[in-house]
Amino acid sequence: MSETAKQTEQEVLFTQVGKVAVITLNRPQALNAWTIAMRELIIDALERFNADDNVAAVIMTGAGRAFSAGQDLAEAKHFDGDTAIEWIKGWEHYYDVIRSLKKPLVMALNGTAAGSAFQVSLLGDIRVGHPGVRMGQPEINAGIASTTGPWIMNHMLGLSRTIELTLTGRLMDADESHRLGLIHHLVPEDKVFDKALEIASELAEKPPVAMRLDKQRFREMTEGTFQDAIEAGMRIQRESYESGEPARMMAAFFAKRAAKAETAKA
Repeated sequence: MSETAKQTEQEVLFTQVGKVAVITLNRPQALNAWTIAMRELIIDALERFNADDNVAAVIMTGAGRAFSAGQDLAEAKHFDGDTAIEWIKGWEHYYDVIRSLKKPLVMALNGTAAGSAFQVSLLGDIRVGHPGVRMGQPEINAGIASTTGPWIMNHMLGLSRTIELTLTGRLMDADESHRLGLIHHLVPEDKVFDKALEIASELAEKPPVAMRLDKQRFREMTEGTFQDAIEAGMRIQRESYESGEPARMMAAFFAKRAAKAETAKA
């Protein structure tokens, strides 16, 4: 195994508590921003858990002060039109695996969930957070067009709020997210995982056939619009990346961050 592969394996950790499997994003120095390799590890694990009779529920959480900042921009800044299409196909696979999970998925939001991580958190069944959590769809600030984000936000929030969040790129605080029903349980920061484990353990004891069929029906209810979002994503992301705007905006972001780091050293 290469050193890069070994490093990636440490960036997503897997444990189990009773019948509950736990996925921990473990890249806190990068706010758990995920790479394509990390995403593949999560996909493989979810597929294993789906087939494992010893797993009846799953928790996803993060290490450090963020759940996840979403896509690692250091990886995305090199995309072109063709790469963007393959990138969207990868997200289609990831989202399809989550949507096909027969077992309940609880999101233990230890901190910010932004961009694709916001979307993944909304694909979970139940979300637990604390007062410091922030959630939203800031892609526009990096010059990245949004397609799957508006799809899931529209289902959960309606078109008016979806438009506002997509075009402003702002992050909602925990109170707003809770009020809108995106966070189901708000607890103190040090109680987030315990509450998530309590819920996941309770769900793990539910009748498995009814659980599978309920989740299957939720997927069926949104499948048509999901496929539309993926098709739109390939078309729109190709145009976006071919324009060069994402690369310019991300270069400006990294330059600003580097300048800030230099100032902090002085």
